[in-house]
Amino acid sequence: MTHIITSLCLRDSSCVEVCPVECIIPGKPESEWPWFYIDPDTCIDCGACIPECPYEAIFPEDEVPSAYTAKGGEYQARVGEFTEHYEGKNDKGEPVVLDCTRQLQAGEVVDLTPDTPPNYDFFKKGPGYSAAGK
Repeated sequence: MTHIITSLCLRDSSCVEVCPVECIIPGKPESEWPWFYIDPDTCIDCGACIPECPYEAIFPEDEVPSAYTAKGGEYQARVGEFTEHYEGKNDKGEPVVLDCTRQLQAGEVVDLTPDTPPNYDFFKKGPGYSAAGK
């Protein structure tokens, strides 16, 4: 089993720095792979990344919620589904710009389980990814 970074991810990168096995990498190009992704073959399921995520976007795979209730103000990023523009900064102060987002309203319930397959797909065919290049 692995952990999954869901569509609540806004590419903060603080999760990357705490991973003891360096299995979290940013999707590239961002226009196709807007989140960070966890290599399921490398993840040791330690959970160190969970408390570091300011967006609460990371879950153990078997706990990805099918009925996530938004607090309000969170963003979701999904290519092909959402078209709102998001601009922010990651934990290093670097700009994050995504054009595949939408902002959630307080009490809105969303299914995050569709976010699991893209994590596996990224490592099967993700552009720019190679195990040697991690």
